[in-house]
Amino acid sequence: MSSEVRPYTLVAELTYKCPLRCVYCSNPLDYGRHADEVDTGTWLRVFQEAEDLGVVQLNLTGGEPLIRHDLEALIEEAHRLDLYTNLITGGIPLTVERLTRFRALGLDNVQLSIQDVRAGASDRIAGLRSFDRKLEVARWAKNLGFPLTINVVLHRDNLDRVADVIALAEDLSADRLELANAQYVGWALQNRAALLPTREQLERARAIAAAARARLRGTMEILFVTPDYYSEFPKACMDGWGRRFVVVSPDGLVLPCHAAHTLPGLEFESVRQRALGDIWRDSPGFNAFRGEAWMPEPCRSCDRRAIDFGGCRCQAFHLTGKAAVTDPACRLSPDHGLIEAARAQALEAAGRAMPLEYRARTVSLRG
Repeated sequence: MSSEVRPYTLVAELTYKCPLRCVYCSNPLDYGRHADEVDTGTWLRVFQEAEDLGVVQLNLTGGEPLIRHDLEALIEEAHRLDLYTNLITGGIPLTVERLTRFRALGLDNVQLSIQDVRAGASDRIAGLRSFDRKLEVARWAKNLGFPLTINVVLHRDNLDRVADVIALAEDLSADRLELANAQYVGWALQNRAALLPTREQLERARAIAAAARARLRGTMEILFVTPDYYSEFPKACMDGWGRRFVVVSPDGLVLPCHAAHTLPGLEFESVRQRALGDIWRDSPGFNAFRGEAWMPEPCRSCDRRAIDFGGCRCQAFHLTGKAAVTDPACRLSPDHGLIEAARAQALEAAGRAMPLEYRARTVSLRG
């Protein structure tokens, strides 16, 4: 492994449990098999080992991290280690008293997901009546002095309301707005026929976002993430496999991305058995797609091979059945026809309501 490769961000997936049932959820389809969560003491050790590795940012996520009753202890230790700590949450369940405790313990940032600008549409995608409480959580966060990021996953049903989404973020005094078009792995791939927008929708929304970005520069940062299905070349997934991000799953597996353990034939180790730094440096799973040696053509001779690193390994596998091939999102991929067919299907289905498949709810709001 190159000595230059070090992780800057630890993504701590604290649980797969969540009261929401979002139809683009990034949890694995078989998340119910991953019930044995890492305990508090192990997470505290992992945070220290991450800091020793050079990690400077910690994302507390899930599932829904608020489900963890030890979240206060985790925030307190992260603050002691001087890790910039971001809570990525759907805001359910949360009280203003608990959020106040998080602030006192040193939580740095709140990133709140909102599914749409209208209660009915938002609740339909989330699979739970939650929109009004989310707005309340956003206002609590601002009143407590948190920097606030609003994250809205975009898809066919809400992409035409991007202007309204931006207006809502302004009303909530958000510091950052992530307009993140769904990436089609996990449950989003399961629901792709209902979620993938048309190119025309995407271009209209992108133009609106660009105009708002210019208008709000210095007031609110706006990020617009294009889906790989409408890009000429794929994005560098997680800034490249095992280069800058390290993910620890709820059951302790150390991964280069949240879905890597869905790829067959790869060996990933657990923080229950081995130190995080040793896994980062020597794990067969991490080293499988690091660098360029694994790359097939056309990646191997492409000028972009050190820019997008062949694209997303999980997307490649779930579309072609092979992880070690060029991401089909790339126009140079021999399998790019799979992407073109999906775009044609989206155009044919435009304007038609299609059924959604929901992940099962795994926790009660009283849990």
